[in-house]
Amino acid sequence: MGVRRRAADIFSEQENSTLLCATVEPVRIVVAVAAALLSTGLTAAPLAVADPTDPAPADDPTSCNVPACIPGIQPGAVLGAPCNNPTYYSFGVTDWGRVLFCGSPRRYDPRWFRTTAVLGVKFEGSNCSTHDGMMAQAPDGLFLSCDARNGASTWTRGDI
Repeated sequence: MGVRRRAADIFSEQENSTLLCATVEPVRIVVAVAAALLSTGLTAAPLAVADPTDPAPADDPTSCNVPACIPGIQPGAVLGAPCNNPTYYSFGVTDWGRVLFCGSPRRYDPRWFRTTAVLGVKFEGSNCSTHDGMMAQAPDGLFLSCDARNGASTWTRGDI
């Protein structure tokens, strides 16, 4: 039969000890260093977000290839909240930097939706091959979408 143990032996330091090399102090140091490196990495590189205060491109509107330089982008947009113009100047940005567009689903009032990639300012009818499904804004504020039709990809009105 098995050896009968006393309760004091089962719960003794010798029975339940961890490895001698695993002490608390080195573990605390490793955790502190890891936390410091992680927090430094998160704060060192700023996020790329749309900034509605950036000026519009002066001479060449097509030099704007990112959301940050889109003229008329509306700050404070809230995903799913009502918006007022799904045709012109229809882009907005949330408080945390997410770009949204004002769209009107069939038979419903316009509201803010997530965008696909927004490629800045483009001309309606110009070529947009390799950018199918992406969004842009015309110099006059018209909401554009890159659509492939009849074998060609062009920037077309995004509100129809």
